[in-house]
Amino acid sequence: MTTPEEFGGSIRAARKAQGLRQDQLAGAAGVGVRFIVDLEAGKPTSHLGKALAVAAALGLRVTIEAPGTQR
Repeated sequence: MTTPEEFGGSIRAARKAQGLRQDQLAGAAGVGVRFIVDLEAGKPTSHLGKALAVAAALGLRVTIEAPGTQR
């Protein structure tokens, strides 16, 4: 994963796989629905965008794994 868009897509896919609406995820995470909408859209917030840029510069890949998955 190298872009906020890829990260957002992963969040969206996981939410949908669990059958959650954006408002349900927002409530469970203690954030606003607007934040979920922006995150899933890949809005490059300063923190996330910079963190992904640093990881890419280091040659790292950011992955999201569901609990209990084996590598």
